[in-house]
Amino acid sequence: MTILIPVLGDQLSHQLASLREGDLADSIVLMMEVAEETTYVRHHQRKIALILSAMRHFADELRHAGWTVDYVRLDAPDNTGSFTGEVQRAVERHGAAGIRIVEPGEWRVKAMIDGWAALCGVPVDILPDDRFFCSTLEFQTWAQARNELTMEFFYRDMRRKTGLLMTTEGKPEGGTWNLDKDNRAPPKRGTNYPEPMHFAPDETTGEVMALVAARFGGHFGRLEGFGLPITAAQAEHALEHFVRTALPDFGTYQDAMVTGQDWLFHSWLSPALNLGLLTPIQVATAAAEAYAAGKAPLNSVEGFIRQIIGWREYVRGYYWLEMPDVATANALEATRPLPEFYWTGETDMLCLSEAIRNTRDNGYAHHIQRLMVLGNFAMLAGVRPQDVADWFLAVYVDAYEWVELPNVIGMSQHADGGRLATKPYAGGGAYINRMSDHCRDCRYDVKQKTGPEACPFNALYWDFLARHERRFRRNRRMIQMYANWDRMAPEMREAYRESAGAFLETLEPAQPGWAK
Repeated sequence: MTILIPVLGDQLSHQLASLREGDLADSIVLMMEVAEETTYVRHHQRKIALILSAMRHFADELRHAGWTVDYVRLDAPDNTGSFTGEVQRAVERHGAAGIRIVEPGEWRVKAMIDGWAALCGVPVDILPDDRFFCSTLEFQTWAQARNELTMEFFYRDMRRKTGLLMTTEGKPEGGTWNLDKDNRAPPKRGTNYPEPMHFAPDETTGEVMALVAARFGGHFGRLEGFGLPITAAQAEHALEHFVRTALPDFGTYQDAMVTGQDWLFHSWLSPALNLGLLTPIQVATAAAEAYAAGKAPLNSVEGFIRQIIGWREYVRGYYWLEMPDVATANALEATRPLPEFYWTGETDMLCLSEAIRNTRDNGYAHHIQRLMVLGNFAMLAGVRPQDVADWFLAVYVDAYEWVELPNVIGMSQHADGGRLATKPYAGGGAYINRMSDHCRDCRYDVKQKTGPEACPFNALYWDFLARHERRFRRNRRMIQMYANWDRMAPEMREAYRESAGAFLETLEPAQPGWAK
């Protein structure tokens, strides 16, 4: 009895549940490169190259381990272009009596899988993705017991569950759970920043890059300079390199931004982690062991582990809890189209042009650039959140809907009305000036409050608070902001509103078809 085991492009883990439960003798692994997955948004060229190359390498590893692999290439003449079409063909081709697959990461793919039993006429066994610390059912149970979702409390539960950075007495290392207050230092001049490891493309990756250039050359992003890890072995080397060269200073400077510096002390391990080349426990344990060995301070290790077992797990749980309604949420009733400069990078605001340049060149920007520059501007300007979400999904190499959508709709755009975050992450030019060196060389003056020479973030920030006063004035975390607004002279308030309006009039909307 032949069992078909589809392995999706973000499930490239040898310990995948469907492979663990499979039998080499009666199982066929199906891997599919399909047009639908490369174009449901116009993904960054590097993202497509990464996934296809990693898939081809993983298939070779499976064959070497004794598996029978049916691999459908993107340019195969009979490729149907969809997961469903290829699964149907494979069931018929191999006379499969059943399908075993690990639950997908995205809602739209789950909807496809839910229809396979009826379409293919065979049973479909969907296994939980136990590469995560917290199952979707466990998160649902956790959330239903609370009136309000708070990531900090979830994170503490994950610390207890995993034992990471916990003492033998069950207390957090260092006596406190969260050291974020120690991780907000601005950049220091003259700092030498390590770069992530770069892996020269091999023959397989070269073939994929040629395919991507020919077929997706019109997509956003640059393919030249591709050097991401595309196997588990390479990803493990990248992890070791990060722990040794960057983790010690990661925490202190994790929120900093520096013109011309694309990586600072960030790991750039998320593409490998989200593909399955690394596992969360592997990454978090490596950081914890560095702390135990005295090779990295607690503030860096705690901050890094919080991103892995706290925020990453939390947004996945939130995604499956809130879908599908959260995908169309627009609590702030934002309607402005995404500005054209998000695609071109042609803006005089240096913080934005730098973040977009890095995004174009590397498919990367770190969390503060995504949240407090790109996301913050879009929210302040009243950009439609679905446009923002489509852009983030298209341009970042590590973006998959389960992690990207909550971060955009809930965190950066507050479009879910405060379900994920209790207040909007809004900031003016002062925050960017404090955490970066961008303002020093920007065409706009961050110290000027209003007018055509003033940093646009200044007026946009107060205009945002004024537009949404009814919603936010009673928010306990925004009392001080509105107290400051109340103390302003009416003329100053009006100047902010007029300055914001004049700037918004200059924004050109993105051309249709960029994202989709």
